[in-house]
Amino acid sequence: MGTRWSARIVVNDPAQAESLTRGLQAVLDGVVATMSHWDAASNLSRFNRAPPGEWQQLPPDLATVLRAGLDIAARSRGAFDPAIGHLVNHWGFGCPGEAGAAGSAPDAWRSIALDGDAARRTADVRLDLSGIAKGYAVDAMALHLTRLGLRDFLVEAGGELRGEGCKPDGTPWWVDLETVPGLAMPLTRVALCGLSAATSGDYRRYRLEAGTRHSHSIDPRSGHPIANGVASVTVLHRTAMAADAWATALTVLGQAAGMALARAENLAVLMITRRGEGAVEALSPAFAAMLE
Repeated sequence: MGTRWSARIVVNDPAQAESLTRGLQAVLDGVVATMSHWDAASNLSRFNRAPPGEWQQLPPDLATVLRAGLDIAARSRGAFDPAIGHLVNHWGFGCPGEAGAAGSAPDAWRSIALDGDAARRTADVRLDLSGIAKGYAVDAMALHLTRLGLRDFLVEAGGELRGEGCKPDGTPWWVDLETVPGLAMPLTRVALCGLSAATSGDYRRYRLEAGTRHSHSIDPRSGHPIANGVASVTVLHRTAMAADAWATALTVLGQAAGMALARAENLAVLMITRRGEGAVEALSPAFAAMLE
C-alpha cells in the first residue's frame, strides 16, 4: 500500500505486542497481494489483464470491496468509480509506464459485472481501488484484533482510522482530524468509539504540469482532475471502507452537490473548500450532531 500504519491496543500482557505487530502486518500484506494495482502479481492486476467478457473468480475480500465500490458508485451517480484505472494512469497517478485512455467513458463501473465472488469486465475498463482499499485494510486490521478477543483499540493506515472500545482509563479514542496545510482552520476533535474516519485532501498527492497543479482526485464523469476548490473531506462512518469511498466521492462532487448527497445519505461529513486566500468549512447535520 506504500503507507505507514499504527495501532494502539489495550492488552493484559505487553508481551503480546510483537505477535500482534506481525499479525497486523500479515493482514496488510494480504490486502496488498490482493488489491494492489502496482503489483503485477496481485489478484486485481490479474483481473485487469483478463480478456473482457471472461469471468474471473475473485478472493472473497476483493469481491467484498468491489461490491461496496459498485454500490457507492451507483449511489453517488458515478462520482466514485472503482473502474477509473485508465484515467488514473493517463493523468500520471498510476503505475509508471502504463498508459491510460484520456477519453475513457463516464460510468466505467457499469462495465463491471459481479455475481457472487465472480466478476468480469464487459468492456476495456481497468479496476483501481485506491479510493476504497485503504479503508478496507483498516477494517481488516480491526477484524483481526476482534477475532483475537481484543475489544479496545485504535488502528490507522495512511491516515484512515478506526476506533473500538475505550482507552485503559475508560475515555474514548479522541483524535484530531487532519488539517489542510496552509489554511488557518480550527482543529476538530472526534471520539472514535465504534467509528471510523477517512479524509481525502487535495494536498496529499498532485502533479505540476506546465505550471498547472493537477489534483490526484479525478472526476470520473469529466475525465479530468477536480478543480472545484475542495481542499479536504472527512467522513465518519461505522466502517473505514465506506468512509474512504464516500470521502472520495464527495471530494469529486464539490461543496453544493457533495453536501446535498451527504444529507440525503445521512453521512457525517466535514468539508473544507478553498475561497480565495481562505476557506469555508461545511458540516453535515450528522457530523454536527456528533460534536454536540
